[in-house]
Amino acid sequence: MDNRQGLMPEPARLAVPSLSDPAGTFAGVLPFGIWWDNGRQVGTWVMTAVTKLRMTADEFIPWAMNQPKRYELVSGEVVAMSPERAGHARAKALVWRSLSDALRERALPCEAFSDGMSVRVDTRTVYDPDALVRHGEPVDDAAVEINDPIIVVEVVSPSSRSVDVGAKLDDYFQLPSVRHYLIVKTKNRTVIHHERKSDGRIETGIVRSGTLVMDPPGIAVEVEGFFAG
Repeated sequence: MDNRQGLMPEPARLAVPSLSDPAGTFAGVLPFGIWWDNGRQVGTWVMTAVTKLRMTADEFIPWAMNQPKRYELVSGEVVAMSPERAGHARAKALVWRSLSDALRERALPCEAFSDGMSVRVDTRTVYDPDALVRHGEPVDDAAVEINDPIIVVEVVSPSSRSVDVGAKLDDYFQLPSVRHYLIVKTKNRTVIHHERKSDGRIETGIVRSGTLVMDPPGIAVEVEGFFAG
């Protein structure tokens, strides 16, 4: 994922959860302003108690579908995604294309998705990976969740590095379906491949060139295809 930040007020407006709604949905907005005294900031007029929003996964997913920005749910806390850089967006597209081409070449009953599909890890955590592969019958067109991915991919950004290699590594492998977790580092054109073996062990390899084999589902991709130029 690209830049991550805790849910904070907009420069001029702050969304406020309804106190009567246990789901914590936004009921309205409060203005946010700054008090000045001869050019010196002396205070703000907003209640800081509502700058963080907490939800369950069941509450978060329908809420997130109606927001103009992208969010993840991490241990019950809503986390906003900052606008992503062009390089990050290109990398995501190249990863998705490489995975899709490999699946098509083998005619496997799998589908690759780019970002936008929610992956529910547990009742308090929902991620939005940069790409994923699912095995099985196609999901319904109206689906917003993929909870049985076999491959999950995150493209690292400077602000997401610690999360992608730490919490997400542990969390994604809580899903029994996940066999491969790829961390793509565009800066040094490296793929870190975490693979769950049949006995449950997680093995890690660092691939900078050549062929990356992922079985299951039984595909091979050229690592160079993940990177532009």
